[in-house]
Amino acid sequence: MENILTSGSETSDSVIDLYKDMVYRIALTHTGNKHDADDIFQEVFLRYIQKSIVFDSEKHRKAWFIRVTINCSRKLFSSSWFKKTVPLDETIPTQMPEEEHLVYETLLTLQKKYKDILYLYYFENMAVSEIYSITGIKESTIRSHLTRGRQIMKEKLKGDYFYEK
Repeated sequence: MENILTSGSETSDSVIDLYKDMVYRIALTHTGNKHDADDIFQEVFLRYIQKSIVFDSEKHRKAWFIRVTINCSRKLFSSSWFKKTVPLDETIPTQMPEEEHLVYETLLTLQKKYKDILYLYYFENMAVSEIYSITGIKESTIRSHLTRGRQIMKEKLKGDYFYEK
């Protein structure tokens, strides 16, 4: 098995280009606003550049980026600074097709336990076992959250995508 070093044959710029969209989308999903997502994005890649991490595979590197992004998001919400702020209403510009944007906006309204799992499953195309390895949530719980999250999404999107029977 070949180890992948952060400072190996790939430059930091090429790795950032490879993972920037995923990291930003996860940060935006967690924070719900562009400014906090920008801060988390910078923090994740700063950590990546500052540490010499050896990855076993590309899958391991991707999992590291997801885990660090989630942890940075949680850290932001637990900070005393964040607890004393008031969120501003803003629209989030995206380059998604309109119907995908509606689904994503609806996803952002879900409880965190459903939002994270649905996002990783549908937007990052991760299998239940991969989500387990990153989040530590039992696979059976992930499957039940997927089922319940889909039901909630279906109710929220009723009339937009689903025909009433």
